[in-house]
Amino acid sequence: MGTGSRVTVFGAYGHTGRFVVAHLRDRGFVPVLSGRDAGKLATMAASTDGLEARRASVDEAASLDRAVAGAAAVVNCAGPFATTAAPVMEAALRAGIPYLDVAAEIEANLDAFTHFADRARAARAVIVPAMAFYGGLGDLLVTAAMGDWARADEAHVAYGLSSWHPTAGTRAAGAVSRQRRGGRGLRYTNGRLEYHHDEPRTLPWPFPDPMGPRTVVAGFTMADVVTVPSHLPIPAVHTYMTAEAARDVSAPDTPAPAAADEGGRSAQTFLVDVVVRFGGVERRAVARGQDIYAVTAPLVVEALDRVLTGRTTTAGVACAGEIFDAPDFLRALSPHLSWEMLPGRAASAARVGAP
Repeated sequence: MGTGSRVTVFGAYGHTGRFVVAHLRDRGFVPVLSGRDAGKLATMAASTDGLEARRASVDEAASLDRAVAGAAAVVNCAGPFATTAAPVMEAALRAGIPYLDVAAEIEANLDAFTHFADRARAARAVIVPAMAFYGGLGDLLVTAAMGDWARADEAHVAYGLSSWHPTAGTRAAGAVSRQRRGGRGLRYTNGRLEYHHDEPRTLPWPFPDPMGPRTVVAGFTMADVVTVPSHLPIPAVHTYMTAEAARDVSAPDTPAPAAADEGGRSAQTFLVDVVVRFGGVERRAVARGQDIYAVTAPLVVEALDRVLTGRTTTAGVACAGEIFDAPDFLRALSPHLSWEMLPGRAASAARVGAP
């Protein structure tokens, strides 16, 4: 779409927000820069050919209304989303425009369904949470792997990251999530989310080439436990993280991402391996790419374009796999990541990574 449509980006000057602003411009949209720090907005506006900047705070509803006035949609890139998502969603509903965010926080995504699903559906509004590497990409891959299956017994999403240098926003969001959980772990099993105090465990995961078998942390729960069950009848969703990346993100002295190319991407690579099992059969979808923060930009901007051009299957609060044609969406991301369906096999021959 693009064609000069104005899109407000809340948290535009953050690490991911900058990627989103750049990608919006590449796609022909006109970003409106927004956030609470007027100085950072002014600096960014000066460095981006004078894009319009509108200061806004989640504590000031009127400022959010001004930030989204005249925009075709709003993309929220400002974490922690436990603080920002609800106020920005409210502003979008008041303005009658779509809302998308890049939240990886499990609790914030649950809040979107709990507090906004009925209102958004009644208003025929579109709210797409977790339209990012975590949550959105996994949901698209699981949905694509499901194919013509109406249900499955279990889904496994294994994240093969070469490293994980977290942003300040990632650290802040993680701290909020840990506080909300009271230090407990979280998993999706038996058709529901369960809190627990079990110690994390490691196991081998047979990643395909070029990564190959790696040790992963089982129960490294990500937003997929919200996005996938929101629309697919799968009673168990398990997520895993390569042990090296889990150590990186947990260590207090791991530095923030550093640009390694002209586009600002880091040298980090990823391989997301999705396995869906039903009866004695498994289906597998794999995505490969570079920089989990940078790839979030084409994910959310492609989603935005599809929402604004009516290429959606529902309204209300909906995650990527439900509201979009998952295989078609993944194919559209080909300039930014590769994906493929791998041959299925008997589940009994491939339970290395199963809990």
